[in-house]
Amino acid sequence: MPKFFVTSQNIDNNEIKITGEDVNHIKNVLRKKKGNQITVCNKDMSIDYLCTISQLNEDVIKCDIIEKLKTNAEPNIEVSILQGLPKADKMELVIQKSIELGAYDIIPVEMARCIVKLNEKDKIKKIQRWQKIAEVASKQSGRNKIPQIKPIISLKSICNLCTEYDIVIVAYENEKENKLKYELQKLKQSEKSNLKIAILIGPEGRNR
Repeated sequence: MPKFFVTSQNIDNNEIKITGEDVNHIKNVLRKKKGNQITVCNKDMSIDYLCTISQLNEDVIKCDIIEKLKTNAEPNIEVSILQGLPKADKMELVIQKSIELGAYDIIPVEMARCIVKLNEKDKIKKIQRWQKIAEVASKQSGRNKIPQIKPIISLKSICNLCTEYDIVIVAYENEKENKLKYELQKLKQSEKSNLKIAILIGPEGRNR
């Protein structure tokens, strides 16, 4: 069933209002009609509602809440993906698949071997586009939240973030002994719940 996100201010008692680009998607792409059912998630509270469409107007769709759904689509481990900027549109695929797999958030990182170089204006545009991709991926995979695409940071800035995580895993191509499965086994033995994990992945790199 199609799923859409709203904020708490779009919910009034038993009615939900859907605005923005989703209006066109519901009306003209999915061709939903009055009386059809959709799932709406309050992204502020991570709560899903089963709803019936009551009105389809030009710029707003009104829905009546049928019931609050018992869903548990979010993992209890927060995994942040710190991704070195790849070339072309590869970042879009990274974001899509990471969110479908349950990533908590994604932090783009500028590294010395990044082929892509962005100015401040381009960075803003990229983040906006990536956030839209994150929203679409969240809808398609039934997430209860839209993970944030954080502002692009430098590699040096990562040092300041390390203290926020229980473990930081660095993907290193020349590692011969330690493997990801070994680190995951260690985490399984941890008594702590709600772990925060950062996974740092470099870009494609280039010849020296």
